[in-house]
Amino acid sequence: MAESNSDVKTNDIFSKAYDFTKADEIKEKGLYPYFKPLQATDGTTVQIDGREVIMAGSNNYLGLTNDPRVIEAAREVIKTYGTGCTGSRYLNGTLDLHLELEEKLAEFMRKDACVLFSTGYQTNEGSIQTIAGRRDVIFSDKDNHACIVSGTLVSNAKTMRYQHNDLEQLEKLLQRADREAGKIIVSDGVFSMSGTIAKVDELVKLKNEHDARLYLDDAHAIGVVGEGGRGSASTYGLMDEVDLISGTFSKSFASLGGFLVGDYEVIEYIRHNSPAHIFSASMPPANVATVLKALEILQEETWRLDRLEEISDYMRNSLRDMGFNVWSSQTPIIPVVIGEMIDCFEFWKGLFEAGVYVNAVVPPGVPRGQSLVRTSYMATHTDDHLNRILEAFRKVGIEQGIIDQNGHSLLENE
Repeated sequence: MAESNSDVKTNDIFSKAYDFTKADEIKEKGLYPYFKPLQATDGTTVQIDGREVIMAGSNNYLGLTNDPRVIEAAREVIKTYGTGCTGSRYLNGTLDLHLELEEKLAEFMRKDACVLFSTGYQTNEGSIQTIAGRRDVIFSDKDNHACIVSGTLVSNAKTMRYQHNDLEQLEKLLQRADREAGKIIVSDGVFSMSGTIAKVDELVKLKNEHDARLYLDDAHAIGVVGEGGRGSASTYGLMDEVDLISGTFSKSFASLGGFLVGDYEVIEYIRHNSPAHIFSASMPPANVATVLKALEILQEETWRLDRLEEISDYMRNSLRDMGFNVWSSQTPIIPVVIGEMIDCFEFWKGLFEAGVYVNAVVPPGVPRGQSLVRTSYMATHTDDHLNRILEAFRKVGIEQGIIDQNGHSLLENE
């Protein structure tokens, strides 16, 4: 029988769990926005609580998760390979499909070699902790994704974090670091909350000046920005200057898993030494086939990238013209800053009731007082979808005192 809260001792390791009441408090107010079960989806619209709403919070950037060709590719390989690999890549879990995908991704990303991981999170956590050791220093942007932070924490390397996009501070940290230490700069290529692209040109300049290496996490960049969808470095024409680039399959590639590309020797070292690679079951056949087909479609149907950019510009400019604060977004990730947490939850609920699903992001995901709704868009959104989303934002924004009728923000901190 479970103990009541009053019976829990303060030194009980579970005390923090019994003391956690915030989620229940938000649920009681009818404002809880998380773990909403989708009952059906065609990608751009979803069924939630028995009603259809427009999905404006997915990372399905190319709109391929429901593409019939992708679904058929997954179905077909199950007939040959079954539903799983039952082991790690290191032992019995390597299929010819894995090798084919690694070869094609290395070619697409114009790097020597590629290694697959079972999730995007494992890709960064497993690669960073493997490549950086106790004699090395990691320089990490404070807005980097949690999987990068985790990788730095479990490595034996010294980690020096710099303020988001503050490359003057990064330069000072590089100057202070031990000259004999191995050095690697790690940054998101596209930051997942702000939708901004890293200053890759300046990162390259600093890494060359200080004899460091550069690692970019392009989870939200590959299949989204750059020449042919090759990511953040390609927007600057600097892919050759970036040593390691990681990506995920859970976004533009409509699947699950992740990958890292770089020099052959470095990739082989990670392949043979990363615990996340060696001790995790490999990507299931259907997931691999899905990525192969999505990669093929990405390269053949370049209109998807053009449409995604067109949509991003339209939504960003329209939301800004209404008076919303969208930070400095440059991609299909467009945040709308609301302010206080409860206000954000109320705004989220208003949008949901108006037929639009977005993501509510509150501290510690963002700084206190900067809670936001994160919107993100797909190449398959229609003009009608977009205008209905904008109509909902205008209606709820005015009703809740975020903006006025004339396109001005009413937030005190604006």
